Amino acid sequence: MAELLSDPAVWASFLTLVVLEIVLGVDNVIFISITASRLPPEQRRSARLFGLTGALVMRVGLLFSIAWIASLTTPIFSAFGQDVSWRDLILLAGGLFLIYKAATEIFTEVEGEEEDRQLAAAGFATVIVQIIILDLVFSLDSVITAVGIAEHLEVMIAAVVIAILVMMVAAEPIAKFVEEHPSTKMLALAFLVMVGMALVADGFHVHVERGFIYAAMVFAGAVEALNLVRASRRRARVQS
Repeated sequence: MAELLSDPAVWASFLTLVVLEIVLGVDNVIFISITASRLPPEQRRSARLFGLTGALVMRVGLLFSIAWIASLTTPIFSAFGQDVSWRDLILLAGGLFLIYKAATEIFTEVEGEEEDRQLAAAGFATVIVQIIILDLVFSLDSVITAVGIAEHLEVMIAAVVIAILVMMVAAEPIAKFVEEHPSTKMLALAFLVMVGMALVADGFHVHVERGFIYAAMVFAGAVEALNLVRASRRRARVQS
């Protein structure tokens, strides 16, 4: 352990992995926040903490099962001239589920009335099951990233734990901001559709760099921030 702490290369891989895990965890936090918003206000914080704790447990557990993770990439059958592995099936199913959930939320926001939304409010157990399903997919992606960057299990676990703790702190303000700004929520849902499409593409062995997705979302987020500033200034003028 002392050798790891004194090795600059280990610290470099650790800091790089922490940043990447936080970036990759943004979509996880957004999904958990939006899914938990279907619950009564007093249950939302518990659902978010449960979801992120579940993500932490899954990721640490998967890190201790690196050999099993490696076996997931082994082809189990071929279809249309393409080898298919368990990882491909998990990413495909997770991506389709994420697209379905995001599209359903978009439809509810655009077409559904508030009364219909309250009647359709999901139970706590249902929300937790949905969060766990997507946690598994996001955790698999996260662990594969960790294994590709760091060489030591201790470094991977420490980076994952710190990233999840940062997400736990950020989950509350992110959820509050998204709920208070409907246009931002639509942007977040569109972001989830893009992530779902990327997961489906990965399932078909067509890799889409997450950097392109995040760059598009950063640009869209900057435009949305300018719109919010403009709306705030207009309200201030009206009130004065």
